[in-house]
Amino acid sequence: MEEVLDALRRFDHFLLTSHERLDGDAVGSELALCRILRTSGKCVEIYNQDPTPANYRFLPGADEILNVLPPVERYEAAVILDCGELARVGREAQRIGSIPCLVNIDHHVSNGGFCDRTWIEPSASSTGEMVFRLAERGGFELDSETANCLYAAILTDTGGFRYGNTGTETLRAASVLVDRGASPQNISENVYESYPAERFRLLGIVLKSLSFDLGGKVGSLVVTLDALVAAGAIPEMTENFVDLPRSVKGVTVSILFSELSPNHFKVSLRSKGSFNVERVAAVFKGGGHVNAAACRIEGDLETVRRRLLDVIREDRS
Repeated sequence: MEEVLDALRRFDHFLLTSHERLDGDAVGSELALCRILRTSGKCVEIYNQDPTPANYRFLPGADEILNVLPPVERYEAAVILDCGELARVGREAQRIGSIPCLVNIDHHVSNGGFCDRTWIEPSASSTGEMVFRLAERGGFELDSETANCLYAAILTDTGGFRYGNTGTETLRAASVLVDRGASPQNISENVYESYPAERFRLLGIVLKSLSFDLGGKVGSLVVTLDALVAAGAIPEMTENFVDLPRSVKGVTVSILFSELSPNHFKVSLRSKGSFNVERVAAVFKGGGHVNAAACRIEGDLETVRRRLLDVIREDRS
C-alpha cells in the first residue's frame, strides 16, 4: 500500500482503467479513486474498453468515463484496478502498458504481479474496500459522492454482504461510508432493482437450460448468442445469473456458460463453503477467488461442459 500511496502523491497525470466486461467493483473503485485524486489536485481520466453497464451509470462521474483511449503520452502513471493481468484491460493493453509507471490495486488471489507498483490483498472483499483503506491511510477526503461509489463497489462484490468474503473490515468500511453519506437504499435500488425488461426475457430463456451434475452438487446455466438475440439483450444483462444455481439446496458449485463466439465460452464459477473454484479456473488459464472465478474454454458446449466437470470431479475426490 505504501508504494501505491507514494505513486499517487508523486505523479500528477493519471489514467485509471479496469477489466473488460465491467462489474460494480471495477466501476465503483475507478470512480472513487478518480474523485480522491482530483480532490488532491491531480489530473485524472478513466478509460474502459467496454461501456459502463446501465445499472452503474447512476454513480457520480460515470458519464465522464472514456471508451476511446486518448494519447497515452499525456499520462505519467496508469492505475489498473480489480485486474489480475494487463491483457484483461482489453485491446489497448499494449498502449496502456507503455505508460511510464504502472500501478496495480487488486484482490484476486490469482494475480501474479505485473506492474511496477503492485498492491494485492486477497483477503479484501473487493477492490473498493482496498481503495477505502488507501484513502484512510493516505488521509484523503471521502465526500458523499466518493462514499457512494465505494459502497456500490463493496456491495456488489460481496453479493450484498452475503458472500464469505464479507469480513469485519468490510462491514466497518460500509459503516464509515454510510456515515460519510453513502445511501444504501438508493444504491441497492439502482443496482438490483432497475433492470431492463430484456434481462428478464433473457432469464426466462436461460432458465430452460438449468441442469444439475455430479449428483446435484453442480448446477449450471447457459447463455447462447441466439438467446441474447431472441431476448433483445446484451451480455452485461447476465450479471449475477451465475448465482442462481448456487441458491438451489445441495448445489456447491454453480456455473454459467456464456457463449462469446461459436465454440468459445466464458465460464463463470461460484461455490459454497471451502470448494476452491479458482483452482478449477486456473486449469484453463483463468483465475479469481476461492468462491468466485472465471475462465475461457474453446469447444462446443458439451465438450466444454465435460472438460470442466472432469476437473471439478477430480478436485472434489
